[in-house]
Amino acid sequence: MSISPIPAFDDNYIWCLSATDHAWVVDPGDGDAAAAYLLEQGLELGGVLITHHHSDHVAGVATLKRHWPDAEVVVPVNSPFQGGTQTVSEGSRILLEGLHQIATVTLCPGHTLDHCAYQVGHHLFCGDTLFSGGCGRLFEGSAEQMHDSLHKLRMLGASTLLYPAHEYTLANLAFAQAVEPDNEQLQAYQLRCSKLRQDGIPTLPTSMANELAINPFLRSHLPQVQAAAERHSGHPCQDSLACFTQLRAWKDRF
Repeated sequence: MSISPIPAFDDNYIWCLSATDHAWVVDPGDGDAAAAYLLEQGLELGGVLITHHHSDHVAGVATLKRHWPDAEVVVPVNSPFQGGTQTVSEGSRILLEGLHQIATVTLCPGHTLDHCAYQVGHHLFCGDTLFSGGCGRLFEGSAEQMHDSLHKLRMLGASTLLYPAHEYTLANLAFAQAVEPDNEQLQAYQLRCSKLRQDGIPTLPTSMANELAINPFLRSHLPQVQAAAERHSGHPCQDSLACFTQLRAWKDRF
């Protein structure tokens, strides 16, 4: 199986999973971009995996269904999106027809209430929950929900490769450096990512191991991160959740 990013809009990635002449795509916000790629590559679309209902993740489904009317459209069970053919909940296992792969579902509310992630082998398609160096804004869920969701994802293991839906890395790393200016791994990663973007190359996928070393939203249990959040907010951080909540508010205004 190969995994390729299909660029869409200003900073979206539609992830395409393919094997021989079959493919599944994740969060096709731009149906024209996704269809053009699939047709150019000679790929038959078996299905679509939707992480959440925001339009930049689902707006292209109708276009893809016109080209491939038999394609499955997998959506979270509580999604308000009406274009699904199959719903999933925590622990659901989806056979990706044509790829000989299974996608396992982890519910991760926070960015939205219906958000989920799909794990295929050691690859995790995490939508707008976890970014490189950051996490999604809290449009519907609470800080506690997002904190718990990130904890669930980190438990999938350090070797997990992460495929977020947006190229937000450099902006996220600027914030991460404000939180941990002395983090040498973060500094080195920022230089690598800057070079990639200068060359027009995606910074993604990233790894859970990397994110555990540089992403402040996965490091809210650490004393140095809590101290930074306290200095910025002027309020004490009693625990990881309090720190996460302060970090998210800080990032929203950064």
